[in-house]
Amino acid sequence: MNAETMVPDSTAPDSTYVDVADVPWQPTRFPGVEWKILMENKATGMSTALMRWAPGARLPLHEHVAIEQTFVLEGSFADHAGVCTAGNYVWRRPGSRHDAWTDEGCLMLAFFVKPNTFFD
Repeated sequence: MNAETMVPDSTAPDSTYVDVADVPWQPTRFPGVEWKILMENKATGMSTALMRWAPGARLPLHEHVAIEQTFVLEGSFADHAGVCTAGNYVWRRPGSRHDAWTDEGCLMLAFFVKPNTFFD
């Protein structure tokens, strides 16, 4: 099933299986950061994404409008509060602000209830 059709609502099937290998990597507006949107509800802003960051990639200052959850599969990424390494998880409270970066590159699974607000 195509990722663009992944809209979790009452009309969606009980289970929607995603062949992640068939979902294309898409560039984000941030250099060195790509993602595969695995699920997205455009009406609410909720989404799940597999994100791939190149070594040295950085996200500028942004606010988490709602809780954000991230599980790092490979590599690591950091912010002013610490470093999240492969096999570990970090969540950020609504209203929190930070910039984030990776020195070595990383692959992560990210869960967004609402899109972040960027200040760049």
